Amino acid sequence: MSGTGAALRGHHAALREGLSELRARRDELSGRIRDEEAERGRLQARIATLSRRLSDTSESLAGLRSARAHIDRTIAEMDTASGQILDNSQTLLDVLKEEMGDLGKAIEP
Repeated sequence: MSGTGAALRGHHAALREGLSELRARRDELSGRIRDEEAERGRLQARIATLSRRLSDTSESLAGLRSARAHIDRTIAEMDTASGQILDNSQTLLDVLKEEMGDLGKAIEP
């Protein structure tokens, strides 16, 4: 019986050693899990920050594009208006020259 008892004690010691190794492995994995969860939390916070920045930047960009489009329309309108003014001025100048010529002819004896 002493041989059986010694064998049981040996098995029991081996089981305790195996359990101890499993507990150590579990503790190691728990530490790694905590580290990974912390990293995930940091990354999620960073993503949230970047998402807010992206949203703000997109909103700002839309405003800038709208302002540029308004300026583009104003420039086009001013180009058109200045061309019309130039055409009208030339027409007026031509009419005045013609009138001056007619007036000069009317004044000559």
